Amino acid sequence: MNASSSILPRIAITMGDPYGVGPEIIVKATARPDVREVCDPIIVGTMEILEQAAEIVGGEISCPVIEPEIPLDLELNRFGEVSAAAGRAAFAYIEKAVSLALAGEVDAVTTAPIHKEAINLAGYHFSGHTEILAALTKTESVSMMLVCGRMRVAHVTTHIALEEVPRRITQSRVVEVIELFHEALLNLGIDSPRIAVAGLNPHSGEGGLFGRQEIEVITPAVEAAVERGYCVEGPIPPDTVFVKMLAGQYDGVVAMYHDQGHIPVKLLGFTAEPETRSLRSVEGVNVTLGLPIIRTSVDHGTAFDIAGTGKANEKSMVDAILMAAMMAGHRIRKAGARS
Repeated sequence: MNASSSILPRIAITMGDPYGVGPEIIVKATARPDVREVCDPIIVGTMEILEQAAEIVGGEISCPVIEPEIPLDLELNRFGEVSAAAGRAAFAYIEKAVSLALAGEVDAVTTAPIHKEAINLAGYHFSGHTEILAALTKTESVSMMLVCGRMRVAHVTTHIALEEVPRRITQSRVVEVIELFHEALLNLGIDSPRIAVAGLNPHSGEGGLFGRQEIEVITPAVEAAVERGYCVEGPIPPDTVFVKMLAGQYDGVVAMYHDQGHIPVKLLGFTAEPETRSLRSVEGVNVTLGLPIIRTSVDHGTAFDIAGTGKANEKSMVDAILMAAMMAGHRIRKAGARS
């Protein structure tokens, strides 16, 4: 396969955990006209599982499927099961998609959700997709960006204990994330990104009364980024900075830790249904910054509780594919032309 053989960007979509909702939302998403108009999707997964998903959702597999070799057998109708076999398969899908992207065979990778416990049961000791992708691409510095409408958030730290966060926030790391974020916002079509940097402590430390990270680390990092030509402000109190972004004052926010950035994005993107005490829909995209490849993902988990029912909403998967196509298109245009 050759990425230059198609006018549209080629997006490799990994199936995620075979026993989660990944197969169902992929079948739904790849059949949609709005997806097919902007990219050529290729599923990296297991055909037998995808055929089961297609039957469940009343659809069909409408794009090519690449099946990597998997040493452990997968079984049908094991929805919601935490399994080493499923973890091994999920890892194999990621490995294959990354190899295709590094070889230039596809223009971007979009991932369905994996189950961290299953991955670890399979012998791969990673805390999530971001860490797996960094290892497979031999990338030292990455950052997680979440996007939901006008809400765009990059993270200085993610999957670490809260008590470890202050030690991981360094001037060089904050500047690094600002730079990665700026490039990502350009790839999303924002010509002159305005970036806000959130404080770590309540009221951004209140002049040192509630902590000195803002004075000793974050402010010097922002000043260094400004000297390098970036349009960036901060530290801004975290309880107001996200509202200011939605008001149009900024194009993105750099958050200091996982929940500081994730909670506002998910509050905006997840639609609750009080009558049934459930989620009606889930929106949002996860993008890994700093990799040599483009990678986007859904902003939700494997949803084992509804796997196999056909109820899973594909909106986040659609958004992730569309964003991958947008970013790939921008990179292609920036390069001038396909060879």
